[in-house]
Amino acid sequence: MAVSKLKAKQPEEVVPGKTKCLIFGPSGSGKTWFSLAFPVPYYVDTEGGANLMHYQQKLKAAGGAYLGPEEGALDFATIIEQMQVLATEKHPYKTLIIDSITKVYQTAIANEAERLGSKDGFGASKKPAIGWMRRLVNWTTKLDMNIWFVAHESPEWGVNPTTGQREETGKIPDVWDKLVYELDIGLKVQRRGNLFPAFGIVHKSRLLGFPQGDSFQLDYVTFAARYGKNFIEGTTKQMVLASSEQVAEIVRLVGLLKVTPEDIEKVLTKAGADKWEELSDKQAAEMISRLTIKINGGK
Repeated sequence: MAVSKLKAKQPEEVVPGKTKCLIFGPSGSGKTWFSLAFPVPYYVDTEGGANLMHYQQKLKAAGGAYLGPEEGALDFATIIEQMQVLATEKHPYKTLIIDSITKVYQTAIANEAERLGSKDGFGASKKPAIGWMRRLVNWTTKLDMNIWFVAHESPEWGVNPTTGQREETGKIPDVWDKLVYELDIGLKVQRRGNLFPAFGIVHKSRLLGFPQGDSFQLDYVTFAARYGKNFIEGTTKQMVLASSEQVAEIVRLVGLLKVTPEDIEKVLTKAGADKWEELSDKQAAEMISRLTIKINGGK
């Protein structure tokens, strides 16, 4: 009897993990205040706007920590390095907030545009920033914490079917346009008169508890009741990275097989890593097993 080559697995029950969300809206709409209500936040303040006393007091009361521009919050490399540490070291934090992701993204684009000068054409200045965003998303999937990306809003443009004129049709997050599709939820903040807190409108969602277009009062109690408070407030788990011995063995096997740099990049991208050292110990063990089978004549 022939062995099937089908690779799909039987469906399994999926247990919700920590929240991975984007929230966007106008300045002063309550985005920061809402995100700081999540348990034990590690707050990355790219704009330096949360060094005011009431924000610091709220952060302190929650047992949180603050990383501001002076500590490198406006630098993608620093943010990703901090995510790696949070993913692999034991710590008390349960929520990572990057506020705003717009600031660090646009700063990276502006820096590259300045470097390129007259050579900046066809979106060239965006390429490094997008590359950083992809790495950020990779670590978002590995990090067992609630994650909130706080963004500014920008106009969404379209063509009026009646007049044929280009006009503003709504608001979208002012950041890399693929980010919201990589996350569980995208929330748009809307103020309704003088009411506080504001309302959250579900902009994008892959969760049944947050149907697209739905709106709800934007406070932690309401959100947690919908998502599942136990999942949000549950203990975090640290990942174990590949050991130096595992990495050395992968490099040795890849060399023996003469795997091309292009194929190595594809394998790493699929694993959500930029280099072998970013694999988990489990991923590394599986990689070694597959490579060994190939060397021994298997597929």
